[in-house]
Amino acid sequence: MTMRIFLGLRVLFIVIGGVAVVMTSYVSEAQDRSQARSMVISRNGIVAAESPLAAQAGAKILEHGGNAVDAAIATNAMMGVVEPMMNGIGGDLFAIVYDAKGNKLYGLNASGWAPKGLTIEYLQKLGLKSMPQQGVNAITVPGAVEGWQKLADKFGRKKLAEDLAAAIRTAQDGFPVPEWAAAYWGMEVDHLRTDETATKVFLPQDRPPKVGEIFRNPDLAWSLQQIAMHGKDAFYKKEIAAKILESMKRHGGTMTAQDLTEFSGEWVEPISTTYRDWTVYELPPNVQGMAALEMLNIMETFPLGQKDWGFGSTKALHAMIEAKKLAYADLVKYIGDPRKQKLPVTTLLSKEWAAQRAKLIDADHANCDATAGEMPAGSDTTYLSVVDRDGNMVSLIQSNYSSFGSGIVAEGTGFVLHNRGGLFSMDPSSPNALAGRKRPLHTIIPAFAQKGDTRVAFGIMGGWNQSQAHAQFVANLVDFKMNIQAAMEAPRFSKITFNGCDVMMENRFGQNVRNELTAKGHKIDLKGTFSSVVGGGQAVMRDFAAGVNYGASDPRKDGQAVAEVPFE
Repeated sequence: MTMRIFLGLRVLFIVIGGVAVVMTSYVSEAQDRSQARSMVISRNGIVAAESPLAAQAGAKILEHGGNAVDAAIATNAMMGVVEPMMNGIGGDLFAIVYDAKGNKLYGLNASGWAPKGLTIEYLQKLGLKSMPQQGVNAITVPGAVEGWQKLADKFGRKKLAEDLAAAIRTAQDGFPVPEWAAAYWGMEVDHLRTDETATKVFLPQDRPPKVGEIFRNPDLAWSLQQIAMHGKDAFYKKEIAAKILESMKRHGGTMTAQDLTEFSGEWVEPISTTYRDWTVYELPPNVQGMAALEMLNIMETFPLGQKDWGFGSTKALHAMIEAKKLAYADLVKYIGDPRKQKLPVTTLLSKEWAAQRAKLIDADHANCDATAGEMPAGSDTTYLSVVDRDGNMVSLIQSNYSSFGSGIVAEGTGFVLHNRGGLFSMDPSSPNALAGRKRPLHTIIPAFAQKGDTRVAFGIMGGWNQSQAHAQFVANLVDFKMNIQAAMEAPRFSKITFNGCDVMMENRFGQNVRNELTAKGHKIDLKGTFSSVVGGGQAVMRDFAAGVNYGASDPRKDGQAVAEVPFE
């Protein structure tokens, strides 16, 4: 007699002599979970990125003795090769670095300023009444390479040449284009064709590359090689700078050699708030991270996670959507470049301010005209995170802003110049008003959270989606008790606009809940199961008590979390 046992999701089949006997079976939590992927768990380092090639490049650096910062630079460089529409050395960079030995966080703002000659008056003389969103007058000085240099100088163990080696080789030899990247590429054909060099580089057969097709970028390999040999000077003073300035001249831009050579990124102190028993960190303005913290403060006034306020419930979603509207209204009114002007960050991050704002939320009706609070007298992207075997962590975000940025590629460089200047305001009274040598309000934000011996480096890309996505991720961890992979995969809402009652939601939220939200006045724009409009993210976590690292990667991107396999 033979006996075979098959464990199913609902029943236990015992086959005896060819006869199946059906018995009820206990279904373990692991078998019945809602998340699609498992966390990556290791005692060694983990890199989570939007491309497996990028994550592997970072993991290799860890395996050869590099630390989290070296791995982050290597990963970011590779992302610029394999996802050139989203990021690259023509864009800006922000990072939060956790130094495990000193138990200290460091913030890096490597966002570039507007050329000295790019002013409201200049654009008005050209007949413009609002900021251009592409072309030469949307270009600000790219800060990514300056960011790499600052990170490497302060924390790195490896030379830039070693960190950039895998990206250089991949740009030269080529790589098969993955699914999401091919989709993004295909949507930008008309944009790329506005610039002859961009067409030549990114539409090599006068069309975007298809899924699995090999794409090579020898010009980008050359640019990265120059940086490997000469550091940031190659970009801001030498060979690459000369090509950028020639392109500016050809397109009639205002950028000068001094705009490039005099630019420097800066180390900044992260801002934070408590959420329940966690502390959540973002970078200070000129980025939108303040809105994530204010949104969390408002959400904290509601009993999320308790009875009738569970994940995906009508009550929880309504409160979170309304909190988003209020926090973003304050962001737009009060935040810009903090240099040479005083911004009310302390007030906006106070619990008192949040309590005042929360009182405006009507439990039964959506607010279709959220406005900023009154002060008393007297802003397309890739995100990556790394943890090394010692517990050092990096939360890094880097972007061209829009897909393929300004659409302009300097001859021989292989990368697009970003269009981050498009986020400036032409209203002179705005704290985000355009001015020469000023940085615009930024959408891209890295984040960090901690509780006791646990540290989490996380981020979710996607323009104005980011602060609201950060707040949802934190609520998933704290209120709804998800692990970092489940928290990243869970369905999200996103409201990109700043007025109205429109809100985008993935279709995994229940129909009954969507009907109840509609009855409150929300106008739901239903999206797919895993939609790119709600952004894609990555996260790593360190449990210092156990000495164990965890990694998570969003299925809304092409990436994965990769653990190092040390050689020593």
